Amino acid sequence: MENPSPTQEHTPQSRCRFALARCDITPPANMYHRMWGAAKHERATGVHRPLCATVAVFVPLTGDEKQIVLALDHCVMGRTELEQFVNGIVAISGAKAAEILVVFSHTHGAGLITLDRASLPGGDLIPSYLESLGEKAGALVKQCLSSLKPANIVYGRGRCSLATQRDFWDAQRQQFVCGHHPGAPADDTLIVARVSDDTHEIIATVVNYACHPTTLAWENTLISPDYIGAMRELVERETGAPCLFLQGACGELGPREGFVGDTAVADRNGRELGYAALSTLTALPRAGTKFVYAGPVVSGATLGAWKHEALDASEAEALSTWRLTRWPEVLPYRAGQPTLEETQAELEQFQAGEAAARAAGDEARAADCRAMVERRNRMLHRIKQLPSGASYPLQVVLWRIGEAFWLGVQGESYSLLQTELRRRFPEKIIVLASITADWGASYLPPRELYDTGIYQESIAVVAAGSLEQLIESIAQRIGL
Repeated sequence: MENPSPTQEHTPQSRCRFALARCDITPPANMYHRMWGAAKHERATGVHRPLCATVAVFVPLTGDEKQIVLALDHCVMGRTELEQFVNGIVAISGAKAAEILVVFSHTHGAGLITLDRASLPGGDLIPSYLESLGEKAGALVKQCLSSLKPANIVYGRGRCSLATQRDFWDAQRQQFVCGHHPGAPADDTLIVARVSDDTHEIIATVVNYACHPTTLAWENTLISPDYIGAMRELVERETGAPCLFLQGACGELGPREGFVGDTAVADRNGRELGYAALSTLTALPRAGTKFVYAGPVVSGATLGAWKHEALDASEAEALSTWRLTRWPEVLPYRAGQPTLEETQAELEQFQAGEAAARAAGDEARAADCRAMVERRNRMLHRIKQLPSGASYPLQVVLWRIGEAFWLGVQGESYSLLQTELRRRFPEKIIVLASITADWGASYLPPRELYDTGIYQESIAVVAAGSLEQLIESIAQRIGL
């Protein structure tokens, strides 16, 4: 709702039925953990902070249509793993697969939990862990579906400088690297939401921010939610309610201080975001109210008094507006994709190179080859699970509740996705969760970055212009 006049200030709000539940999903402390090509370990050696699964269910005040958001403190899942996971949830909860949006915090400290790692040290624990993860998630969904109640959501916009641009040109070596780029513009938008019941008790908070959880990297051997753990702890301690984190479009965004092994840095990064979120949450007014000009008061100066008053009946009714759309955005594959045969040959070449380097005592060369082996293994996993045909069906979910749009988008989009949508609809709140569903879509960079050698575009599977197509498609639906 736009402010109707200069004498009123309205805070965006929603009203629906809602439920939230959470559980601990921390893997065994010695499970397969290697996430980074440069890592020297395979198994985790302990736990920094617990990993969590959080389920939030949104349902209109009238009707049975629903959107289930299942947020996991993990990096990604492959298509096979995700399908098995969702099928398990459906069997336990009775929900429909189409209703379940799996979103990932994208922490790089949780380790890879793909089934192709089962033969590696600690990988034998992955199948049973995935099975238990599905059981826990299914129970959470079932719990939420049985505990829905009317809720009010109030939204706020804030800023946080944690995220910085990470496409950095190394002039000395004449190559792009993925790391902090001083001075480059970065989207610092922070969206928060406070969910409360009709007695104004806080049920949950939502923190939506775009920043790769890559504080902890190859030197870290501990299972960790990265900065999200400390952020969540801080917000929950101050609000007394569970906090749902939704990762924004962070393709080129990462923390200023990252790629370290020190968990204290991850906690510090988390507190930076947590305090920014608390600042924005603290400023939110009571649900169902607006801030209005009450007129002049004669004092030492003639003062302008403002007060909070209840929304009128039509304004309150508009907060429960509901519209839900799910669709596959069909994006053309990029030409010249590597084939299985080519990737397998390169894998074997680097494996041989690693063995030869170790035999010669060249540990630096061996480490580089080992990292390239990891890259090719990931590429093989992705290629095998890509949908056949000439295009990729990118999964998108958009639902409107009152004065806010909630958006779930598969893949790792550059922040242009969120900045452009928010630029076009400045009066709307857009809560955007990226890295949803399986990771097959990979990165979606802007058109102009293709063929530059930047890491994200080098592994993009869809053609140049795909991100721009996605933006137009979403914008068209928001504007309906």
